[in-house]
Amino acid sequence: MPSSNIDDAFKERVYTLIGSIPAGQVAAYGQLAKLAGFANQSRAVGRLLKNLPEQSSLPWHRVINSQGKISFPEESEKHFQQRRLLESEGVFFKNNKVSMKKYQWLENS
Repeated sequence: MPSSNIDDAFKERVYTLIGSIPAGQVAAYGQLAKLAGFANQSRAVGRLLKNLPEQSSLPWHRVINSQGKISFPEESEKHFQQRRLLESEGVFFKNNKVSMKKYQWLENS
């Protein structure tokens, strides 16, 4: 994404989408990139989340990878934090994975 206008538009769309994910549901990085109009930019979504300000109220924890896994290393504090937040919303894990079929957010559902 070469232009800062594209970057700003992408960032705004992705943040709006993340804010729209309801409690108890998850979205994949690539899903958000595609919904934002920038297919194949899942890593850019990850970078946005990585650089999210500490005090942000966006539900960053509802974004996981397309395999239904948390992307942080399994023994990291961020992994435990994200899992706790998801479980507190009723999202259950089996073998460290979330059922995307059951919990994936579909924008117009």
